[in-house]
Amino acid sequence: MRILLTNDDGFDSPGIKALGETLSQHEVWIVAPDRERSAQSHSITVTEPIRCRKLGERQFACSGTPADCTIVGVLGVLDEPPDVIVSGINIGPNLGTDIVFSGTVAAARQAAFMGIPGIAVSINTHRPPFHMEPLAAFVEMNLETLVQLWNPRHLININGPNLPGPAQKVEITTPSWRIYEDELEEFRSPVGDRYYFMNGHPVDSEMEEGSDWTAVVRESISISPIYINAVDHHEDETYRHADFVLKRV
Repeated sequence: MRILLTNDDGFDSPGIKALGETLSQHEVWIVAPDRERSAQSHSITVTEPIRCRKLGERQFACSGTPADCTIVGVLGVLDEPPDVIVSGINIGPNLGTDIVFSGTVAAARQAAFMGIPGIAVSINTHRPPFHMEPLAAFVEMNLETLVQLWNPRHLININGPNLPGPAQKVEITTPSWRIYEDELEEFRSPVGDRYYFMNGHPVDSEMEEGSDWTAVVRESISISPIYINAVDHHEDETYRHADFVLKRV
């Protein structure tokens, strides 16, 4: 199987290295950002060139975003499209509304846009020690199944616990509702310019059965099919019954 690996933590992240080593029996290509690109969402580079530097056999560091890496890997670096694109393993979970901001998830979403199975993988910790190998092994053992389950309407979002051994359960989940307490830290330069650093942390909602957050708290592996076409027919009907004004009386 031809596999393209990418991420948003950067080429030197331990997560992508763990995947590369675990999947080494396959034809593995790496096209990853040359520096951390966390929270880049689905931004792509359109006003300047993207540099791609070869750092090893089938290994490239890219100046672009995670979504750029998917595009450059498929359309530029590889002679033939990969069978699957795996993004991660991300340091820190991508749960609930995290998937809106996540560069890791965006790289997998871009794969789905291009008609290629896209899998995002994240580990539920921000602090070492990082036990990447068990989660990477889970991906390797189940990769063929995941590719068979995939269709172009969705990407696959996996979140795993940070355990030294294999998880005991897999749960098929839906994204939780994550609320953030955003804060800004302000600094002023000697000439009066203002600089802001984003701070804050998520406040997790109550434990909802079937959600990705509930699964990882229970130290299960969470697998969420994330659908590309976000449709809510109930809300559609609410709008259809509203009275919209077309001209001023």
